[in-house]
Amino acid sequence: MTNTRTLGELEVPAIGFGAMVLSPGTYGEIDDDRGVAAIRTAIDAGGTFIDTSDAYGDDGHNERLVGRAIRGRRDEVTVATKFGLKLPDAAEPHPVKVGFAFEELLVNAEPQYVKGYAENSLRNLGTDVIDLYYLHFPDPQVPIEDSVGAMAKLVAEGKVRHLGVSNVTPEELRRAYAVHPIAAVQTEWSMWRPVDPQLLEVARELGVGVVPWSPLGAGFLTGTVQRLAADDFRNNAPRFKNLEANNASYAALQALAADLGITRSQLALAWLLHQDPAVVPIPGSRTPAHIVENLAAAEITLHPDTLARIDAVLAGIETVGETLLQDAR
Repeated sequence: MTNTRTLGELEVPAIGFGAMVLSPGTYGEIDDDRGVAAIRTAIDAGGTFIDTSDAYGDDGHNERLVGRAIRGRRDEVTVATKFGLKLPDAAEPHPVKVGFAFEELLVNAEPQYVKGYAENSLRNLGTDVIDLYYLHFPDPQVPIEDSVGAMAKLVAEGKVRHLGVSNVTPEELRRAYAVHPIAAVQTEWSMWRPVDPQLLEVARELGVGVVPWSPLGAGFLTGTVQRLAADDFRNNAPRFKNLEANNASYAALQALAADLGITRSQLALAWLLHQDPAVVPIPGSRTPAHIVENLAAAEITLHPDTLARIDAVLAGIETVGETLLQDAR
């Protein structure tokens, strides 16, 4: 298995690094020095595709953290960020019912705000160009063609190199691509959250890469989550409210990983990589050893018989509760 893949025309490592976990308010408290060290560990280990958003942490905290971590190393990394959930004061919030861990999102992807979003992210990141710029969530009151049209102007101006969309339907992906080539689509996808097969089909047809967010089930698939801190956002997700039952249901994965001589996290990530050659998961972690472990999954080859065994195990699992994001549009 190769250690690099392409998202549209953008070449990136087969496994990236999701920086969301490094801001307070997600998985509990964390200091910035530890966050910067985590990002630099990922870069040193080859995880040079760094994913963030202007909505992670307060007032662009996560982007600023990434900016601090890549200072002096900008040429080594591919930076992806997103917009639309961190609203300027002048923007009217447009609510989207998504349920469960987030209940409701407030978005605004009106074209007149897109350039301002990007320029703010550029300042936060301390760079003059964003490698991959995503619409974080489609705005229910704005045609996606209008949002992507404004994003395309950023490419023409040299502020952005490639465009992406996140949390979209197959139809929205097709409509977005009709305006400007889309390099990547982000979607929640893991062993405990199947991908929409139609979304995958459209992505393959158009040559769009697929970037699974939460590829380790928000940490659940590591097999190490036994309890959550009081300020951990996962407390709102039904599957984590039924943690004991779900841990028991997925225990069979531990034996399978042990037979292969790998960890459960590596099993989950390697399985995703084998689903399609244009899949690039972005696991996040605060622990250096786990970051290195996750990135090493790109070197694991699973035999077809092993993949069939994994699929049989997954087919027999009954999961209690829904995952992090359930789009109710």
